[in-house]
Amino acid sequence: MSLMTDEDARFTREQLVDGCHKMERLLRGMLDSRGRVADKVHAIRKLGKSLRGGFSLFRLGNHSSPEIQAIGRLLSEPRDAVSRLSTWGKVDWEGGSEAAAIGALLHQQTRSAARRPPSETVTWCSERVAFARKHLEELRSETLEERIALGLKKLEKRVMKRCRGLDHCRIEDFHEARKSLKAYIGAIGYLPMGLVSLDPKLAALSELLGDENDLATLSKWLEGHGFTVVFVPELWGKLEEFRSRLRTEIIDEIALLLSSETE
Repeated sequence: MSLMTDEDARFTREQLVDGCHKMERLLRGMLDSRGRVADKVHAIRKLGKSLRGGFSLFRLGNHSSPEIQAIGRLLSEPRDAVSRLSTWGKVDWEGGSEAAAIGALLHQQTRSAARRPPSETVTWCSERVAFARKHLEELRSETLEERIALGLKKLEKRVMKRCRGLDHCRIEDFHEARKSLKAYIGAIGYLPMGLVSLDPKLAALSELLGDENDLATLSKWLEGHGFTVVFVPELWGKLEEFRSRLRTEIIDEIALLLSSETE
């Protein structure tokens, strides 16, 4: 990171505060929605991941980040339903009546999830954002530079640690790597332009980890709805082949990333 000034630190905080205000506007906008709720939820959750990274940058991961995380979890179903359907289309499995049953149910759940949340739910979410923002606004200006420097260092260290651990191919490791990378990318988005450059390899890795997470989410849904390996072994074989290829691509991408770090 280039040398940060007091002005840079204040700018970063202002950007994060503005992000909180944007989140509140998006939440209120859901009450006026007449459709496409999943798209609005997607925008809220995407911003939420960025905000959580920003709060970790200021070392508020234990105070403000959980408030934002709670919103994402509460509003997850509409977007998750759309994501599952989209991922199912990528799997492209022609399995007769089983495939028809899965596809029809995914479509039905997508339509059911497209309803506006109650106003009380939106109010509660807005309160969470306000609490998160309050912690940030109360930070003393003279500590901001140090907080950001330490916060960024911790985020970078966590990303590299999670990436190095992926050669074990444990499901939870891919999930943790994705979360740490999202937090890092979100955090640097609030810094002044040019202060930290995002490695294109990290951006590509984030997309691949997102695809792997979508497959994991679909797999969990299938198992939870009775479409287990016992009843649809061919499907699970195809899913495992799909995920294996994707994980190999992820690990290859990480090898390139780590090699560039040592050069």
